[in-house]
Amino acid sequence: MNPELEAFIPFFPKADLSDPVVARKNLAALAAAIPPPDTTGLQIEDRMVAPNVPVRLCRPRQAQGAIVWLHGGGYVMGDLDTEHPWATRLADAAGALVVSVGYRLAPEERFPAALDDGYAALAWTAEHAAELGVDPARIAVGGHGAGAGLAAAVALKARDEHGPRIRFQLLNQPGLDDRQDTWSARAFTETPFMTRDKVTDLWRHYLGDTPAEPYAAPMRADDLSGLPPAYIATAEFDPNRDEALAYGLRLLQAGVPVELHQWAGTFHGSQAILSAGVSQRQNAEAAAALRRALAL
Repeated sequence: MNPELEAFIPFFPKADLSDPVVARKNLAALAAAIPPPDTTGLQIEDRMVAPNVPVRLCRPRQAQGAIVWLHGGGYVMGDLDTEHPWATRLADAAGALVVSVGYRLAPEERFPAALDDGYAALAWTAEHAAELGVDPARIAVGGHGAGAGLAAAVALKARDEHGPRIRFQLLNQPGLDDRQDTWSARAFTETPFMTRDKVTDLWRHYLGDTPAEPYAAPMRADDLSGLPPAYIATAEFDPNRDEALAYGLRLLQAGVPVELHQWAGTFHGSQAILSAGVSQRQNAEAAAALRRALAL
């Protein structure tokens, strides 16, 4: 474990996802402990987009493109407020309009509710690109954890349904496979913040009795060709690590350009520890990858 991160582990919530109400309170408390972002130079606006999806626009002065951003939280936790620090920093560092999506949460709203909300936000962004001041050919999707899995699913759906053209996928520590049969999923049962039991619970909450399909767990997709270029970041001590690396390799084998970065000594969500040099490098690299992709 990176020594810069180790001292902060006790501050990460230990409650599992078996009780969604408690888990949401814990995540909100963790997000509140993060230093508030400097929003100087950003325009922040909350909107409601069809069919009934709340989004928060974080707009820098000169945005070449946009990213539809889906927060983490295992499909169970998170909202526009918990994701606000990251969304504003990403907008500022990448010079991109961040459309942060407050998608519906499980278990109250199971799959495909979150996917439908993410896709609706993408369609709205593309349709209103001129109003938003961005090039409709420069729209990306991205997210953390479960949100990154949702972003990958949105990209699959957009490809299959000939929907809005997506320029880029920014997938940070994505959860992509409900089967949990990789080495990291079996070995990392008690790693900080994300344990095997949490992963089991999040899929149970998200899917209920519905059999998994590629739009829920993108690793199940047979064909990954024709998808947007991707940047995939993984944490060393994360049950999701190996499925994300495998997804990246499958994208490459399907002819999709991919950047893969495995961050040594990190754990799921550790990039929130902003004082750590490794977190600063992680966050800067993700923003730089988005900036490059939207500038091409």
